[in-house]
Amino acid sequence: MDPLADVLALLGTTGHVSATLAAGGRWAVRFPPPAGIKFNAVRRGHCRLRVDGVAAPIDLAEGDCYLLTRPVSYVLAGAAELPPEPAEPIFTAATGGLARAGTGDEVLLVGAAFTFTARARDLLLDSLPPVIHVPAALPEAAALHRSVVEIDTELRQARAGATLVAEHLALVMLIRILRLHLDRGRPTGWLAGLADPVVGPALRAMHARPAQRWTVAQLAGVAAVSRSTLAARFRAVVGRGPLDYLTAWRVELAAARIRRGGDTLATIAREVGYGSESALSVAFKRVTGRSPGAYRQSARPGDRYPA
Repeated sequence: MDPLADVLALLGTTGHVSATLAAGGRWAVRFPPPAGIKFNAVRRGHCRLRVDGVAAPIDLAEGDCYLLTRPVSYVLAGAAELPPEPAEPIFTAATGGLARAGTGDEVLLVGAAFTFTARARDLLLDSLPPVIHVPAALPEAAALHRSVVEIDTELRQARAGATLVAEHLALVMLIRILRLHLDRGRPTGWLAGLADPVVGPALRAMHARPAQRWTVAQLAGVAAVSRSTLAARFRAVVGRGPLDYLTAWRVELAAARIRRGGDTLATIAREVGYGSESALSVAFKRVTGRSPGAYRQSARPGDRYPA
């Protein structure tokens, strides 16, 4: 199994395409903090991105794109010194899927946002930097650019199913940018483990068969290293031991089943790798601080982590 696909599926990741922004002249727009992930691509022109809490602004050129992964406000601007106007009135006044800032349309940005279930921050977003910038000059940017063109075309032509196609394309772009982040060798936590030649095979084995009674020795065999090497490497890269990671992943699987409802705790315990409901309860409370029963009472089916 692919751990990245597992996590995105567990989080119920959904893409939502927002209105295109056309801007020109002297303009600056402040956007509210995104709760999930916010994506933008520069289809035309150039502008500057300033993210609260990130020291250096990012100059964006035609073909560049970026992901914002923290719930902080940010500014897109053509003139860095201009006081920004709030985004909400601009996008509320959008017509035909096009919002306008300043005068003219020298700059054109296509945006998307991604919604998740409530565990997104711990499982995915905290593993990412506040901003992932993909300059147009990178070879990988070509595929992203093609997706942006397709999204723009779908929305402008407004053919049957256009919104659904655009949202699926946005999700494809998210996966491609996360892949690029992995290939750059800059991830942290379990994402870093995916790119590691020792940790990666063990991670994939646990995700493929989470209910198996794994030992560190068995996982070391999958990774073709010694038990001590895997244990030390896993802790150094992921930040916890392999069996601690397995416990946490099993609890995440159990929590997702609880949120969906319909299954007994005994059934969930058996299917995620615990011999009894009591064994699951002990692990669940250790990881989440709550018993499965208390979690079931507090969680609403389909709880979302909105973008």
